[in-house]
Amino acid sequence: MNQCGLCQAPVEDGGYLCVGCVSCTRAHLESLPGLYDGLLPYLTPAGGAREGRAAKGGPPGLPVVEEILDLRGPGGIVGVVEGWTSVIRTDRRMAPRPAAGLGVEGRLRAGVAELLGHMPWIAVSWPDAGPFATDIKQLADSVRSITDPRAPGEVGRRLGKCPAIDTSGVICGAVLRYYPGAATVTCPWCQCAFPPATWADLKTLIDEDAKGIATGDTPAEEAEESCPIAS
Repeated sequence: MNQCGLCQAPVEDGGYLCVGCVSCTRAHLESLPGLYDGLLPYLTPAGGAREGRAAKGGPPGLPVVEEILDLRGPGGIVGVVEGWTSVIRTDRRMAPRPAAGLGVEGRLRAGVAELLGHMPWIAVSWPDAGPFATDIKQLADSVRSITDPRAPGEVGRRLGKCPAIDTSGVICGAVLRYYPGAATVTCPWCQCAFPPATWADLKTLIDEDAKGIATGDTPAEEAEESCPIAS
């Protein structure tokens, strides 16, 4: 029996990622285009462009945050995604992706779509599934740390219990919270990330779980009332 390459849980079908980590990895991938877009407001430092001119009449320094410029550039988020698509295509003995006349954003979306298409093979057949899933999670987390920094003690709004399911069929059940301005809802326990496109389904799952399982310290009505993704 193999162990999940991300969480080390047993994988009964002999694959390389458990069901829960497949779901979380898909969610991390799906969140990348939104996280890329979310970096744009942080590209220019607070306070606006620098004033004045450099010595000897030279131009002023570039008013951007280099770390964010790098993440949004050809070697940043899209570079990681395209690097993995290239490795997977090689391991699957597929032809290299043909060059397309797309900008960075278009390349990122195309790369994410391709990786999502490879996920069934990655989870079941690829020994490097663990490093791949870890890298994608770390990439999403590093960008999210910029777009969604949280002050110590910030509580957020309670949504309900995380509906992610692990390889044994057990629901995660950790409390999900929404933080104002956050690009995704992320479980603090299993780290499954839910981008905006999944929020309608997420609320449905939370509501179904709340009806079928006795809640702990917060009743289902409170979770529903405070949920920003309610229809």
